[in-house]
Amino acid sequence: MTIPRNLRHVRVFLVVAELGSPTLAAEKCLVSQPAVTQALSKLEHAAGGALFERSRKGFFLTARGAVLRARLRRAMSRLDAALAEVTPRIAVTATASQLQALIAMVEAQNFTLAARQLGLAQPTVHRAITQLEQAAARPLFERTSFGVVATRACRELAQAARLAFSEFDQAETDLAEFDGREVGRIVVGALPLSRSVVLPEAVARFRAAHPNTRVTILDGPYDEMLGALRRGEIDFMIGAMREPLPIEDVTQEPLFVDHLTILARPGHPLAGQADIPLEVLVRHPWAVPRPGTPSREQFEALFESRGMPLPDSIVECGSILLIRELLLRSDLLGCISGQQAQAEVRNGLLVPLSTPIAWPGRQIGLTCRGDWVPTRAQALLLDAVRRAASAITTP
Repeated sequence: MTIPRNLRHVRVFLVVAELGSPTLAAEKCLVSQPAVTQALSKLEHAAGGALFERSRKGFFLTARGAVLRARLRRAMSRLDAALAEVTPRIAVTATASQLQALIAMVEAQNFTLAARQLGLAQPTVHRAITQLEQAAARPLFERTSFGVVATRACRELAQAARLAFSEFDQAETDLAEFDGREVGRIVVGALPLSRSVVLPEAVARFRAAHPNTRVTILDGPYDEMLGALRRGEIDFMIGAMREPLPIEDVTQEPLFVDHLTILARPGHPLAGQADIPLEVLVRHPWAVPRPGTPSREQFEALFESRGMPLPDSIVECGSILLIRELLLRSDLLGCISGQQAQAEVRNGLLVPLSTPIAWPGRQIGLTCRGDWVPTRAQALLLDAVRRAASAITTP
């Protein structure tokens, strides 16, 4: 099922749910009563059943209707607040297609590229933006030599529209779950440690019970995934938590504590030595995570705390798998998560070096949007992640 992105119909539905009367809703929404009837009929058809129990005393939400209202009320509350910041009038006139064109323009900063992204003709996108600006009685974009740049109010509106449309998608999943069907997709942003330690176990457990729910795992730099999370493109992230909190509209939930360790291949000149001092380690070549990651920050802080320069020979790599392979094929030392290296150490592929270093713990956890309400399937996957994390032991 697909809930139509007709914002006027959605507003009519929410007002009928609030007032319990199509007549009063027609008056409040400034539409005819037949228009209210038509809007409800289309939504009920899309939702797969009756949204109201109709009686002489009024219209009362069915259980299905309550499920739909919960999501749509969240979507429209977020969207209408952002529309009102632009101008109150635009809240009445803006359409979903216009807002989708706005989102594409904010991202592409070019009418041709935005049209290509939406699969529309360039004049169609230009017309949608012009209509929004005319309704707002103010420019939403600044035309510069570098492209079409969104104003602050426009960027905030685009963000609100993204999350509102995400709630529409969640509504479709909620209704399918209400009918006992598995549909929809869960998108997880996986930082390096979670991809090898927590997530495989959690996803395996979840898929065993819910084989028809699509799970997509995305990886990439933290900042990129955080942006996707805030736009509603990712449902939640798992990995090293950031301190302080990177931005106020997300929350973090700790799962377990991880510690770094220094590893090398079996037969490395330092393997088997006891209490290797930092003065010796600094003279060796290293493979370490790229700058900006919590692991790299701890690695650099180790030398800075002793007033020592960083090692001269460093390979920077965002892939823990590649770091492992480099260690196996060379005399490089690696600064790696102890949890991630457990399998290699257990199988004799890598060996931990004995050092007097007391690494501070890194909190590994979940990052979610602050006001996110998961679907039932998303909540079950989160529970599977928490159970998998609870079994983690310090290496």
